[in-house]
Amino acid sequence: MIDITLLTQDDCGYCDHAKQVLANVAADYPIRVTEIDLASDEGRRLAEEAMVLFAPGLLVDGEPFGHGRISERKLRRTLTNLAEERTRS
Repeated sequence: MIDITLLTQDDCGYCDHAKQVLANVAADYPIRVTEIDLASDEGRRLAEEAMVLFAPGLLVDGEPFGHGRISERKLRRTLTNLAEERTRS
């Protein structure tokens, strides 16, 4: 299972897009998504650590992936590489 953290805020079109990307990707990859409000204490802390400048922010297994408009192609590539690394280990 690959943990994905999604940092969101209210009334955020890019957040809605990121949720759709994650729903699409979940059909092909074993992911567990945790959504955290960027305005919460935990959300602000994670955003600062990951250098997320604006919502949505995405962390893959705790590592910064990106923010703003999330690329489904890039996310799939990252998840494929991560799954291959885990298989080799």
